Amino acid sequence: VQLQASGGGMVQDGGSLRLSCAASGRTFSKGAVGWFRQAPGKERAFVQAIRWPDHSTYTADSVKGRFTISRDNGKNTVYLYMNNLQPDDTAVYYCAGTVSRPITSMLPNPSTYDYWGQGTLVTVSS
Repeated sequence: VQLQASGGGMVQDGGSLRLSCAASGRTFSKGAVGWFRQAPGKERAFVQAIRWPDHSTYTADSVKGRFTISRDNGKNTVYLYMNNLQPDDTAVYYCAGTVSRPITSMLPNPSTYDYWGQGTLVTVSS
């Protein structure tokens, strides 16, 4: 399984972006995808994750109410809709996937995921 993250760019404070994480290869009846981000000089941090087939989601407090995650089964793609972006959201965003069905509490844990995409840079200017 290969993951391809895309959609990053530069936006102004309060702007929006949509990131995509496209999976190549098989379509899996169960799994999870998480988004993580790493800002300059900081450790990688969990952002949001989705698990299927139940489509449970788990969201970091820092993005609650602003970011939404969804999955398009037909396109084997997970989207991260980011609204009201703030300068603190500036980071390289990575998507990660697993074909297992992790328990909800494990969704924020990077070790849950077996596959990682390359990062996509999001820059929010003030």
